[in-house]
Amino acid sequence: MPIKIPDSLPARATLEGENIFVMTEYRAIHQDMRPLNLLILNLMPTKIVTETQLLRKLSNTPLQIQVELLQMASHVSQNTDASHLASFYTTFDQIKDKRYDGMIITGAPVENLDFADVDYWPELCDIMEWTKTHVHSTLHVCWGAQAGLYYHYGIPKYSLPKKLFGVFPHTIIKKQSPLFRGFDDIFYVPHSRHTENHLDDILDRPELELLAVSDEAGVFAVKSENNRRFFITGHPEYDPDTLANEYFRDINKGLDIDVPKHYFPGDDPQQSPVVRWRSAAQLFYTNWLNYYVYQTTPYDLYHGQLQ
Repeated sequence: MPIKIPDSLPARATLEGENIFVMTEYRAIHQDMRPLNLLILNLMPTKIVTETQLLRKLSNTPLQIQVELLQMASHVSQNTDASHLASFYTTFDQIKDKRYDGMIITGAPVENLDFADVDYWPELCDIMEWTKTHVHSTLHVCWGAQAGLYYHYGIPKYSLPKKLFGVFPHTIIKKQSPLFRGFDDIFYVPHSRHTENHLDDILDRPELELLAVSDEAGVFAVKSENNRRFFITGHPEYDPDTLANEYFRDINKGLDIDVPKHYFPGDDPQQSPVVRWRSAAQLFYTNWLNYYVYQTTPYDLYHGQLQ
């Protein structure tokens, strides 16, 4: 079933070229069903790339999903054309009276800053507070996960001695969790970050459940006990060439960066990357939408209980 997005969003052509079903506004309003209302707070600098990656993962479900894109009013994007933002993005003041079935808060390349030093941190705190009463289920990704864990639970992030960069094997702690239903015993996820959360900090909070970890990448998936907030420290939505593009970008800048681990065959960057995370990534987003958004959200968002 389709994902409903604006006709002229650049991601549409890419997704249709991959035989992913996207729906026009006209066709959507003639279906007798309530779509899931999903909000994406896109903090990544390459917003069009991130839009496409996330929409691709959200599309493989028998649900109709209406997506809105949110940007920070307190930050000026340097890498996305202003006309694109004006055409497809909204700001918090414009949507703060609305309610949503689900929300995704993406990562951002600000890990080496203290949270309070990020220019849009006060606005992000307002949004995360607002999700408690206006969003049924919120998924925090990478730095967005670290920000959410810190804001909601006071869990700090810690600097790594060197960048965690590559595609790492993970195992499931809560094997009965619907979030990982259908997963293999070992699954792979890309990571690209300079900071981490510590396992003991998660385990010390009874309101949190640790769901999945990696021997090399550490904590991966955490959720709140009430299933309203999810935190993942990697990027399952990444394209096959995302880490390669990041690696060669930094090499061309003369930066000291290691070859991403477990990514290029034989760790040879002249070889094409091997994709080992695509199916797990798709299943992850489908499971979140199905079990933690669709099956539990109130039909009437404005009269259901969001606490």
